[in-house]
Amino acid sequence: MPNESVVVIGGGIGGLVSAALLAARGCDVTLIEAAAGPGGKLRAVMVGGEAIDGGPTVFTMRGIFEEIFAACGSTLDDHLTMRPATTLARHAWGDARLDLFADPAASEAAIGEFAGASEARGYRAFRAEAKRLFDALDRPFLRATKTDPITLGWRMGARGLPDYLNLRAYTSMWRALSGYFADPRLRQLFGRYATYCGSSPFRCPATLMLIAHVEASGVWLVDGGMHRLAHALETLGHRNGARFRYGTPVREIIVERGRATGVVLADGERISARSVVCNADPAAIGAGGFGAAARRAAPPVAPRRRSLSAMVWTAQAKTAGFPLVRHNVFFSDDYRAEFMSLSAGRLAAAPSVYVCAQDRDASGATQGDIERLQIIVNAPATGDGPGFTSAEIETCRRHMLERVSRAGLSLDLTPGEVLTTPRDFEGLFPSTGGALYGPASHGWAASFRRQGSRTRIPGLYCAGGSTHPGAGVPMAALSGRLAADCLLKDRASTWRSVPGAMPGGISTRPARTVPTG
Repeated sequence: MPNESVVVIGGGIGGLVSAALLAARGCDVTLIEAAAGPGGKLRAVMVGGEAIDGGPTVFTMRGIFEEIFAACGSTLDDHLTMRPATTLARHAWGDARLDLFADPAASEAAIGEFAGASEARGYRAFRAEAKRLFDALDRPFLRATKTDPITLGWRMGARGLPDYLNLRAYTSMWRALSGYFADPRLRQLFGRYATYCGSSPFRCPATLMLIAHVEASGVWLVDGGMHRLAHALETLGHRNGARFRYGTPVREIIVERGRATGVVLADGERISARSVVCNADPAAIGAGGFGAAARRAAPPVAPRRRSLSAMVWTAQAKTAGFPLVRHNVFFSDDYRAEFMSLSAGRLAAAPSVYVCAQDRDASGATQGDIERLQIIVNAPATGDGPGFTSAEIETCRRHMLERVSRAGLSLDLTPGEVLTTPRDFEGLFPSTGGALYGPASHGWAASFRRQGSRTRIPGLYCAGGSTHPGAGVPMAALSGRLAADCLLKDRASTWRSVPGAMPGGISTRPARTVPTG
């Protein structure tokens, strides 16, 4: 595919994967990122001279990244050191604690000790159902281009018909969980997986129980932090000839004769290309953030459809009391009230709290008196509004500390902690209100409404966690691979249809690529 020049907008995981794969296939790739370095939401925050993960902290579906690195002529182990977590997460309700483990038998035994034999049997049935849903949708949906319900059924085929007819799309996750667990704490624990895509377990379909299977299949602890993955992908792209320009915002996507032909930077520089991959949130395209001509490529996202945002503290701290592992969750007493507040655009009065203790190893041990922490409280995506007052922010911080204290965790945060609010996330990712997962996965049709790899403008493609197949680091990586595949297939189709002379002096026009989402 000679002289196939591609501009990738945005250095998040989707953009980095697209750039690396396209460069490995011989394309002339330039990635342009407004921030000072790669990562997007997978970013590091400097606190006291230490880099702390300020975005995603859970590494799953390792096989996807092994495939991507192999396609680029390398291996994941050449770039990153990681170890499997034996304890997936530690959960607390005041004094009560429950761990989930990489060994499902150990998780089942822990649940039995925590809540009784019937709940352990419920977990066994739930785990089987989560695996069934994942296996049914992995190839025809997660790893394939965006589809519709009818085409999904065709992809699943006759052998997959029983699964297709039982995807649990019309039942809420919370209602479905009541069929497995009588203990409300266990419904809360497994309902929390809905927040992995910024959604409410009371409003998202039970199909998303498959997320529990993804995590149960293996969590890996990345040495140095998750942000190292972004730098590894950047190195992969460099080795195959991709260029990276940071601190360079894109002002406009150029559309000429009905197709994307490059970008204009904030300083007026014009970069021409045969194709453009946009790793920004598609909501920014639909809102006109990349110019009026590109606006029709993707629809805007109404505020009511946004996923959750967050209040995120990155800090160094002295900890005592509660025995932290890498991933820790301190649950509120009333989950329904928490999500009702969030849906009403308010911070919860008694929020659940997630704590990532980045320096904890697979056994939960750490070295030194001070450790790096990321602390998350869910928040509404209202960052394009007036923002929370200083009093509201201080109240939220106090509630966060009270919640972890009830479980026995003492946090002595050192000076210099960094708080990122929905308004800050809106500044980092414009036109989102600070939503961190694109549109929420509420209702049976939500997954089919996400922006696909192809857009309404030929030559313009989308990647990232706000696009199909959804939020999360492995899904964003899959979106980048899908965008690259679609671009290469579309260009190959165009090259095969180059105009040629025919007997009688009749010529044919090149085939136009029709966007299919």
